[in-house]
Amino acid sequence: MKHSKRRILSSHVGSLIRPQALQSQLRAKAAGEGYDAQAHAECLRESVAEVVREQAKVGIDVVSDGEYGKSISWSQYALERLAGFERRRLPADAADPFARGADRARFPEFYAELDEIDARPAGGAGGRMKFDSVCVAPIRYTGHAALARDIDNFRAALGNVKVEEAFMPVAAPASVIPDRRNEYYKTDEELVVAIAEAMREEYRTIVEAGFLLQIDDARAAVSFDRMVPPKSLATYRKWLGLHQDLLNHALEGIPEDRVRYHVCWGSWPGPHVTDVPIRDIADLILRVRAGAYALEMANPRHEHEWRLWESVRLPKGKLILPGVISHATNIVEHPELVAERIVRLAKLVGRENVIASTDCGFAQGPFHRRVHPSIQWAKLEALVAGAKLATKALWRPSSRAATAKRKTARRAPAKRRK
Repeated sequence: MKHSKRRILSSHVGSLIRPQALQSQLRAKAAGEGYDAQAHAECLRESVAEVVREQAKVGIDVVSDGEYGKSISWSQYALERLAGFERRRLPADAADPFARGADRARFPEFYAELDEIDARPAGGAGGRMKFDSVCVAPIRYTGHAALARDIDNFRAALGNVKVEEAFMPVAAPASVIPDRRNEYYKTDEELVVAIAEAMREEYRTIVEAGFLLQIDDARAAVSFDRMVPPKSLATYRKWLGLHQDLLNHALEGIPEDRVRYHVCWGSWPGPHVTDVPIRDIADLILRVRAGAYALEMANPRHEHEWRLWESVRLPKGKLILPGVISHATNIVEHPELVAERIVRLAKLVGRENVIASTDCGFAQGPFHRRVHPSIQWAKLEALVAGAKLATKALWRPSSRAATAKRKTARRAPAKRRK
């Protein structure tokens, strides 16, 4: 994994807004009406090529395939790649298994409005159906063909651009199929162990294909909001520690410097007043055997937490990918603000150990986004521009060095004219 040796590199968290043509193919597939598998495959291949070209055009150094091959969400996609689960559609008036937590309990009226907006199908930005995902049989990995397709499409797209590196995002065991129910294994811990061992196949295949592996784990932080209260911080930390150990189990044999670990507090534009502070879980985040840690730092609820690194040492050789762009607002950050966020962190952990990134993905699934597509690209342009400003600030000669250089120049004897 490359470090920012000569300049601040740029990346993002991975998931990008799908084009309408690809959305139409996925809608037809979901409905089972008018679906053409060959047309979908061609559309997917062209869409991946285009989104990689756009990232390179904007100036992103470490690019993704946009997660375009996932036809559900960033975490629920595992339903199509793991045997052993059954997806049961819930009635329209049934309680949404996702709709719970301390933040929702405090702001029920706000969340009622947000859920109504999210349920609107206009523009493919909402319309989330309610499903119950249930484990009913032994879990095993079956996504080999889909993963091979995504790798082939990404590799072909990269052949036409010049970038520093490329990564593919996947879900951590804790985040695979959130709010799943267990009707097969004796305990939930046995269920997660089975998920970790099955997902290991996906993790290893991506790395063996030559890409960086990004582990997405929103549930690592979000679960605090779901658990506390009534449970305690200690109980939550025990739960998280178990899942971090299982993630490391799934990563066995994969070099740390090929792994990026992404933690966020959920993509939704809510109050987030019940989020767990990063100081309470930083040690558990750093426990994961990864070469880089992608963390939210543009979110106004967590932006101040860059100061954590005044007292917490980043392990030697590791990277931080700070979110310096928010995915949750259509306001485009000024490049100078982006640069300020980069520089203050770089002064604590080392400029070479920072790659500028986003807080989270711009699309949580093929039909769910947080900003308009045009805003997504404007934000990535601001990210690149801010990284360039930060580079100038961090690599310019110090005032002392500049003064010494001027003094040396004054002392140098003048050349004689012939």
